[in-house]
Parts: sequence; structure tokens; C-alpha cells
Amino acid sequence: MTTTDTKKTSAKKVKAAPAAVFNAKNDVYSTKGTKTGSIDLPESVFGVKWNEVLMYQVLTAMQANARTPVAHAKDRAQVRGGGKKPWQQKGTGRSRHGSIRSPLWKGGGVTHGPLKDKDYSQKINKKVRSKALAIALSQKLRDGKILFVDTLSFAAPKAADARVVLSALGTILGFEEVATRRNNAALLALSARDTNTIKSFSNFGNVEVDEVRNLNPVDVLKYKYLIITNPKESVATLAARMGANEKETK
Repeated sequence: MTTTDTKKTSAKKVKAAPAAVFNAKNDVYSTKGTKTGSIDLPESVFGVKWNEVLMYQVLTAMQANARTPVAHAKDRAQVRGGGKKPWQQKGTGRSRHGSIRSPLWKGGGVTHGPLKDKDYSQKINKKVRSKALAIALSQKLRDGKILFVDTLSFAAPKAADARVVLSALGTILGFEEVATRRNNAALLALSARDTNTIKSFSNFGNVEVDEVRNLNPVDVLKYKYLIITNPKESVATLAARMGANEKETK
């Protein structure tokens, strides 16, 4: 076999996997689990390709920024006592020591122990943070885990009414675990702050309620489902947030 033949056989073209087609139109449901209409989603927010490297960097940085160092060990300079030499250098038959604060002694200082004043925070650029949020939302939509609900409000804080809403949303195809999943079931994103809604879901350990303007990649990926209320206002808020961050970086 010649050199030319070897190059021909080794240079094989690998076909790339077809990219997922972005579906801009999505259904909107009521709190009773019935379809009430549809909404067109912007591709810049819900049609971004998955980027594993960027997501890892942002998630790691956000978790580091949320870290509060508590563990703290005193070194030999911070331990009380030990100012006097325990015994004379020679003549006792015992090994020589200069201070009971030495790490060799019980109750002495700790060598290379954890310090509570250590800073674990990392900087995240606004453009990178918004891009990571768009990637998380896009992946959530491709997985079929985003539910758009037209309106969600309560006359008064009542957990029983919130349970009825979750049960009704659980009848929608693909969202059966909204009411039955025990941990990290759903993140409920409100278009604006609603005290009655927040208090109604406050006793549910598997549901988190927040405003759509506060969405971040960590919370979006933490919960299995993302429920967005008042879709037109919420999507407009997200689109404006992405656009504002892009303009600031130009």
C-alpha cells in the first residue's frame, strides 16, 4: 500500500449529529391544566445551543460565591497559653519541647487547618452569566420541562389551594411529577412579586417560588420543572435582560 493510499483510507469524514430544531411556538395552560393558547418564544433566550464548558465555569463560580466559610482551626499563634517552656532543654530524659501550643501536643495549634477568612468568590461577567441562563433555559425547553401558565394568583395565602393547582398541573402530559416528586420538583417563576402566592407555597419543600427577573442557571437546573407564569410579561422580562447585558458589553 502506498503513502497516498494510506492517507485516503485514514481521512474519513465524520457526519455531525443534526442540531435540534428550535420550536418557537409553545402551549400555554391554565391553573386547571387545560390549554388556553400559545406563545412565541425568542430564539435568543430559548434557542441557544448547549455549551458544557461555559456552564461548568458559571455554575462552579456561582456555587463558590454562595459559599460561606464556617470551619476554622487555630494555628499555634492563636492558641492560648504555652508561653513558658514545659521543661528544661536537657537533663530530664524526655524529648525537648518549646511550647505546649505546638501541633504535636493535644490542644495545640492545627497545621494547615481550614480558615474562615478564606475568600472563595469568583468573578462572573454579565454577558457570560446571561449566556449561561439562556443555555439553561434552552436546554430545559428542549427537554420539555418548561410549563407556561397564563395566570396564577390566590385571594389569600392558602396551602390547600396551592396543592389543588399542583395537582391540576400534574395532569398535563410530561409534567406528572409536579405534584408527586418529593425533592426539587418545580421552580415557580412569577412575572412580579405576589405575596399570597409565595406564602401559599412556603410549606412545600419540593417547590421554590421566585420572580422571573431573579432566575439564574443554578436554580433552573436544580429543579426538574420550570413553571413560568404570565408568559408574555415573563418572556419580555427575560428578553430585555439578555438584550441589556449584550448592549453593555458592546
